[in-house]
Amino acid sequence: MAGEVDSVDVTEVGVPLRQLLTTIGDPLVDVLAAPAGLDVEVRDVVIVDPEEESGSSRSGDFVLVIGARGRAAMRLVRDAARGGATAVAVKIGSEADAGALRDTAIDTGIALLGVRPEVRWERLESYAHTAIDNARLTTDADLGEALGDLFSLAQTVAAMTDGIVSIEDTASRVLAYSRSDDEVDELRRLSILGRQGPEAYLAMLREWGVYHRLRAGEDVVRLEERPDLGIRRRMAVGIHAGSQPLGSIWVQEGARPLSERSERALLGAARLAAVQLIRQRSEVGGEPRLRENLLAGLLDGRVDARSVADNIGADAERPAVVAVFTLRPAGGADRSELELQRSEMTGLISVHASAYRRSALVTTIGSRVYVLLPELPERSAGSAALQLTKEIVTAAGQHLRARVQVGVGSAVSTLDDVVESRAEADRVLEALLHDGGTEVATISDVRAQVVVSEILTMLQGNDRYRDSRLEVLHEHDAEHGAELARSLLTYLEHFGEVRSASAALHVHPNTLRYRVRRAGDLTGIDLTSPTERLNTHLQLLLAKRARR
Repeated sequence: MAGEVDSVDVTEVGVPLRQLLTTIGDPLVDVLAAPAGLDVEVRDVVIVDPEEESGSSRSGDFVLVIGARGRAAMRLVRDAARGGATAVAVKIGSEADAGALRDTAIDTGIALLGVRPEVRWERLESYAHTAIDNARLTTDADLGEALGDLFSLAQTVAAMTDGIVSIEDTASRVLAYSRSDDEVDELRRLSILGRQGPEAYLAMLREWGVYHRLRAGEDVVRLEERPDLGIRRRMAVGIHAGSQPLGSIWVQEGARPLSERSERALLGAARLAAVQLIRQRSEVGGEPRLRENLLAGLLDGRVDARSVADNIGADAERPAVVAVFTLRPAGGADRSELELQRSEMTGLISVHASAYRRSALVTTIGSRVYVLLPELPERSAGSAALQLTKEIVTAAGQHLRARVQVGVGSAVSTLDDVVESRAEADRVLEALLHDGGTEVATISDVRAQVVVSEILTMLQGNDRYRDSRLEVLHEHDAEHGAELARSLLTYLEHFGEVRSASAALHVHPNTLRYRVRRAGDLTGIDLTSPTERLNTHLQLLLAKRARR
């Protein structure tokens, strides 16, 4: 009948698992498996325990398994999947239990969430119900203009391009802009003051076909300087979600010409901005964090690789590389300044990684920033990742107030093996941290340093391997202001060549000979024995590491 409107049963309205996870937030749960992806729908929250009979869950349920953890919950996971449940939450226990539960979830096609041991079930249930209720109230909500960290992104792009940046939505409203001491042109000034481009200028841009080109694809649009109109040279790129235009990023030339890397920086920034602009209002700030958490779980071996691949739209069967970045801050930087530098570094890395691979992921763990580069070319995965990291380090040297060092893991054949690439990247970086001169390295560059570093780490963690004879040497140096330990280490590092070792120490060769003899007398170590010399070298390196 005309005028009738079909009614909607709000009890059937669900929420994508992705949105549910964003609302629940970190650090309550970890995604351990999502074989059907994160866009599956959750309609209700149910609680089960080991005493219940099978068949208590229905299609679309989010099942909380209370009263059983680890392998004891495997039957309930299978039952939930058999009933059509979307996801199941379990307190895991050991790593072995996590692996068994993850395999069960993948085999049965249900998402598995690991609940942190300290989390109270009633809190998790409340958060999940809130997410679903909000979805029912906002079924027809439009996409929000989630600003997120757009101002930080604008500042990062400004640093990379040497320009003045603004980010706008499809209505030419200014969402974010970079700070600048450079003189801005009239278009920029009026846009920032009015939070929207002035209509006269917008009409000209439309007449020139600029907006049509920005909506058409990812190509960077260039506008030459128009002194008669008070417009300086600028570049722009459209922000898209598939074929849907979301806005644009503009870079005005300032006191210096725009850098040669401007187009690449704009492309990467547009892809990052798209992720933020398509989030719903209830997801503001959550989606990027969810992606970061998925990567952190993958690097730790807690999350199923295919679940991550589905979320980022990557092929889990193609090669991947993990690289790890850290700052070497200048002396005198306080905590707030250091945090700012790390934020700038993370933004710069994200822009470059997104420009290189849309499916690239970046996450921060402690003071280190990890980058996952998936879907690399079969025959040149390692060299491609190395080239990208070198580009990032070069850019960091130009735009950051601190040095960056990077350990690049070896390429692995699939996403399932990225834990190995991450572990190797960490080892390479550890070696670099003890050799401040090198900025980027792979295992082939620092294999010897990595081996020695691993040995020193083992010695450092076990007092039984410490050689107490060397303590006498350090005590003597401390008491007499001598340098026997340093002299002996330098002597060993120069393979017993007195002239080169004494030159490195800026002492006479006879002085070094005396110090080496004196060290032997004090410790009782037979320096003519190759084994004793090797042990002494390692022990002295261990003491040097401890003093840093």
